[in-house]
Amino acid sequence: MALASTLVGGAIATVSAGFLDRRRWRRDRIDQRTEARRVLYGNYLAALSQARLTFSRLSRDMDASNAERRKAAWDAFDPCSGFRHQMTISAARAVVEPSEDLYRTLRDLRNAVAEGLLLEGGDYAEHRARYDVALDALRAAMRDDLEA
Repeated sequence: MALASTLVGGAIATVSAGFLDRRRWRRDRIDQRTEARRVLYGNYLAALSQARLTFSRLSRDMDASNAERRKAAWDAFDPCSGFRHQMTISAARAVVEPSEDLYRTLRDLRNAVAEGLLLEGGDYAEHRARYDVALDALRAAMRDDLEA
């Protein structure tokens, strides 16, 4: 009887330890994924913001040639493309669509600035307003995904 009790107790302890380890592993994995998405989201937003600030600066620069303006706009936007692809494979589904919307909105602004759009015209304000709406939607989706 003592041997059977020992075996049953050992089996229960082993199963319990395995179960607890599995739960801890699962929780750690979720935490790691959440942290990886948090870093990716922050980096993507920073790259988009930097590009948008560059476009704003270019739209104020009346002395820049068309070639300089075009090159600077495209160079500023390049980092966003890499992060865009990371977002499509690593972000939650609910975040991918607003991410794509913001990317396309900023790409449109890049194209307009590269073609000579200046801050003085109302067109820049329209582009900026569309960007701000898309940015708010993406931030909300990111916060929901990260449960922040």
